[in-house]
Amino acid sequence: MEGITNLVDKQGWGTIKDGSNPTLYSLAQCMNDLSHTDCLLCFTEARTKLPRCIPSVSARVHLDGCFLRWDNYNFYQEAVDDKLDRRVCNTSAASTEDYLKLEFTAKAKEVIENVTRIAMANKDGFAVAETKRGVVSVYALAQCWKTVNNTGCRMCLEKAAREVNQCLPGREGRALNTGCYLRYSTERFYNDEGLKKDDKGFFTPAVIVAIVVAGIAFTMLSIFGGCLAYKQLVKMKKERKSLGRLSTTVSKSNLNFKYETLEKATDFFNPSRKLGQGGAGSVFKGTLPDGKDVAVKRLFFNTRQWVDEFFNEVNLISGIKHKNLVQLLGCSIEGPESLLVYEYVVNKSLDCVLFARSSAQFLNWQQRFHIIVGTAEGLAHLHGGSQTRIIHRDIKCSNVLLDENMNAKIADFGLARDFAPDKSHLSTGIAGTLGYMAPEYLVRGQLTEKADVYSFGVLVLEIVCGRKNTVFTPESGSVLQTVWKNYKSNSLPEAIDPALKGNFPVTEASNVLQVGLLCTQASVSIRPSMSQVLQMLTDREYTIPLPMQPPFLNASVMNPDSSTMTKSASTRAMDTSKSYSMSSSTSASSTVEINRAR
Repeated sequence: MEGITNLVDKQGWGTIKDGSNPTLYSLAQCMNDLSHTDCLLCFTEARTKLPRCIPSVSARVHLDGCFLRWDNYNFYQEAVDDKLDRRVCNTSAASTEDYLKLEFTAKAKEVIENVTRIAMANKDGFAVAETKRGVVSVYALAQCWKTVNNTGCRMCLEKAAREVNQCLPGREGRALNTGCYLRYSTERFYNDEGLKKDDKGFFTPAVIVAIVVAGIAFTMLSIFGGCLAYKQLVKMKKERKSLGRLSTTVSKSNLNFKYETLEKATDFFNPSRKLGQGGAGSVFKGTLPDGKDVAVKRLFFNTRQWVDEFFNEVNLISGIKHKNLVQLLGCSIEGPESLLVYEYVVNKSLDCVLFARSSAQFLNWQQRFHIIVGTAEGLAHLHGGSQTRIIHRDIKCSNVLLDENMNAKIADFGLARDFAPDKSHLSTGIAGTLGYMAPEYLVRGQLTEKADVYSFGVLVLEIVCGRKNTVFTPESGSVLQTVWKNYKSNSLPEAIDPALKGNFPVTEASNVLQVGLLCTQASVSIRPSMSQVLQMLTDREYTIPLPMQPPFLNASVMNPDSSTMTKSASTRAMDTSKSYSMSSSTSASSTVEINRAR
């Protein structure tokens, strides 16, 4: 499917003939009104639904934004199929008044006739039409597939028009035919009206005016646009260079996995295998052909943010191995979405265990201390134990995984940054999780390894106290406020998780809390390095410095559901909040999937 993915990316549609005995024929096409990004998102959504048709040798996926089909014969010229063509109606009437129903039906038939006529006449087999007369507006879109000739397009759209007319006076209707797609609705659902023509085939006055105005605007903006285009070209060259370098690096290394292998390993990304969801994508459990369990992180598309995060994870940690870092096993960049492959860690993330309050997974003091030390060792290795100096930027409970022996393993390096030895700090955009970000980074964007130290300090307090940093109590506020108050009153043991029921060494636990306070100091210079933190935790003879008041203790509001700040806006082509599916009651075929993706 990689070949057809490239074609869709390049031109919005494509066909592929693949293999022999049997030979598979594939067709994918986006509606002409979709943007490039929405087209890619719709195609990816369609691909995720194809595995439901296995083991059938044929499959069709209809979405409102695109169409995908495969079969074991050349179907490209097919226009209609009485067995598999579908009609989907919204039987809710556009109006409760009988006279308005009649008016709506008449207008809808007119729009359906217009849109089919214009689409038949257009070379690309696409058209939109509308009418806004009266109380209720009607909008329609028609699209023939690129592989169908003019005769087939006409035959398909004529049948589609007859089918959707049977949905009237319902407020919406779709015809999902073999060679075309037709939809009408009371809502304007398409992205671009296109060029509307009158009955004689000429442009309407409104369109002529629009063309003239657009021409003048284009002339006025040409010079300015040229300057912007040059800057954009330079930027795109840099991004393509990054992608090319990444592709070359992966293909020449043993990190490369085939997309199909990982698809099968995760049972085609079956929701039952989903381990978690992050800002950059979802993680699924997979089983490779040799029986080895892995974790597969599924990302979407090569936007600038994608390039940064994907390149970081592959380039920064592919050569780093440490017992307290999740190992990157490889990746796949040839499929419709890019995949990262990690070692599988049995016990999921620390927050699932620490805050679950389940007796089956309760963490005693020895386990908590072991997790704290292990996380410190992993961070110390990132900051100075490897050839590359790396700042993680998103240390928190959900990014610390636990193996079968409750060993801590730091995960999710999408926000990580390498840090040259001769630099005092990096100036960068803010990204991370509220409640864990150091003040100098949050306020001024100045990033050093001490930002990780601050996050680690918050993590330590959460582990020892058994409380989330974002949860406030009326009596003592946040966990940071609680520990500081107990420290000032010489009662640190009172801040320790009551669930431990006093089963912990008081001096050791108090020292760990003091280390946590030191790590969360407002001043970067007062915060210890991770190597110093390790020494404080493991050397009983080490004299731990006295902490000062941490920052943010006077803050009154923090979002309890705070999450990673760098997020991408959802697009209409991926909106499945209104999705529906239909199975045929007249055919045994299970190869048709219908889903709203617009």
